[in-house]
Amino acid sequence: MEFYQSCLGGELEVKSLTETPYGYRLPDEFKKLVVTASLKKESILLMGTDLGDDEVVRGNRVSMLLESKDESQIRMYYEKLVQNGKRTHPLEKTYRGDLFGQLTDRYGHHWLFHCRK
Repeated sequence: MEFYQSCLGGELEVKSLTETPYGYRLPDEFKKLVVTASLKKESILLMGTDLGDDEVVRGNRVSMLLESKDESQIRMYYEKLVQNGKRTHPLEKTYRGDLFGQLTDRYGHHWLFHCRK
């Protein structure tokens, strides 16, 4: 989440399992897990957690969409998030005049970017 904060800005708040009421009872391997991580900036809220299924299977993850009416903001976020990642669809104008692009970030997460005109 610190990488996303460096790209998007905003305030990052991270709460680990040890901060929950029963955190002291957990085995050591669970104490490092994050219950919630929240990145807030103006109208953007990005949240994540380490909790979930025991095994991640390719294809059961989500894509994140970042949308703004500010084209320069979308371009800036795209360029920051693609660092050490992969451009899967360059930012370009669609037939409707909107700006659209996709990337996979350095952690393998899929992002879609959209700027509506």
